[in-house]
Amino acid sequence: MSNILRSLNAEMGDVVAAIRESLVEVRSVDGDGAGAGTVWHSEGLVLTNSHVVQHRRVEVVLNDGTRHRARIVAEDAQLDIAALSIDAVGLTPAPLGESRDLKPGQLVFAAGHPWGVERAVATGVVIAVSEHRPAFNPTRREMIAIGLDLRPGNSGGPLADAQGRLVGINTMLTGPSVGLAVPVHVVKRFLKYALGSRAA
Repeated sequence: MSNILRSLNAEMGDVVAAIRESLVEVRSVDGDGAGAGTVWHSEGLVLTNSHVVQHRRVEVVLNDGTRHRARIVAEDAQLDIAALSIDAVGLTPAPLGESRDLKPGQLVFAAGHPWGVERAVATGVVIAVSEHRPAFNPTRREMIAIGLDLRPGNSGGPLADAQGRLVGINTMLTGPSVGLAVPVHVVKRFLKYALGSRAA
């Protein structure tokens, strides 16, 4: 392996390690569903998808295995975003990137627990941003289309750029090797409207 490839491989490993720090698991208390979540604030604010918390009684499992009963403090089913609060401090939030700056072809990383594989990370590229063509975005919402497979367990996990900054929240698979994520600027807008200063 050349020095350039070795260096690139090490840098990607560091990015993935940082992404996984902000990744949690969101589980139904009744045991009939699980997804991923993304730490937004060190004092217990976690983001996930609305469809992940549809059972309403959920808990968040941190990287150290501790479980915390979660309260749904804000939710928007149309955006497929939900904000959860847990009684925990000292969590590691994802550093925020700028989803509006993404361009097709740029590298992104999606973290989650696909098919129960804990804290897995997949790599893909941006296909398009904030496009509403029904061919790949039947929801007609602002979305990031990414060239990778999102599986059950990826929903609610972080989508990060090549610098390890959060640019979206993974939400669904819309076709073969085409996933969708809610852009981080949409998430910020949702949190500002729903929670105000508590989301800072």
